[in-house]
Amino acid sequence: MTANFIETKDGTKIFYKDWGTGQPILFSHGWPLSGDAWDAQMLFFAQNGFRVIAHDRRGHGRSDQPWQGNTMDQYADDLAELIEKLDLRNLIMIGHSTGGGEVVHYIGRHGNARVAKVVLVGAVPPLMLKTASNPQGTPLEVFDGIRKGTALDRSQFFKDLTTPFYGFNRDGAKDNQGLRDTFWLQGVMGSIKGHYDCIHEFSEVDYTEDLKKIECPTLIIHGDDDQIVPIAASAEKAVKIVKNATLKVYKGGQHGLAQLEAEKFNADVLSFIS
Repeated sequence: MTANFIETKDGTKIFYKDWGTGQPILFSHGWPLSGDAWDAQMLFFAQNGFRVIAHDRRGHGRSDQPWQGNTMDQYADDLAELIEKLDLRNLIMIGHSTGGGEVVHYIGRHGNARVAKVVLVGAVPPLMLKTASNPQGTPLEVFDGIRKGTALDRSQFFKDLTTPFYGFNRDGAKDNQGLRDTFWLQGVMGSIKGHYDCIHEFSEVDYTEDLKKIECPTLIIHGDDDQIVPIAASAEKAVKIVKNATLKVYKGGQHGLAQLEAEKFNADVLSFIS
């Protein structure tokens, strides 16, 4: 293990930040971002007596960009290696969007032994894809469009994606060029192959069985106007599957609510984990 990186069993280097002391909180970011998406949370919780860790998923941010292995199984296994190498215990796991899938899949594959509490925000589980048994889901054609945008015009696609991601298209919304810029910068740092492969993982992987295996108290936070991960297909279903879960709905809340409403989000999470 070298400073700020671990090397996984397949030789992939995973970047992480590890600040502060106290009970550990591990943050898993959304697509196509990096651990820097959690800046407002990392600072706040480290200042409030917690040890905070945020990694860049393989193919994202400053981590390696392998051609193979961009799957949720591997993401969860990478997370397990990071947790074990840092010897994290009594752990609070917080996952946004795709990172929510990563957190629950980690528990599904590696168990609850090291985990004290879970927070899912704008998270994709149980299943984003519209199917006969999941009519509230998003049609496959939408994800095919995301694949096309990523493959052919990734830079502009990421710029355009910030509008629904942060709800800047809603009446009365205040635009924030800084959020747009940091989203784009984090996105283009990552691997086009990693981003392309990850679309399947956040859209077509069914996390229902993983949710059933969560044994610790779980807080699910979701915006009722989330334009990326609609609440009816995600949080409203997940809260009925996880044994000990509470759903907190942000009225008018958007997908990037931890950044848009950082003070409120931080306070709600602090109350839950305290």
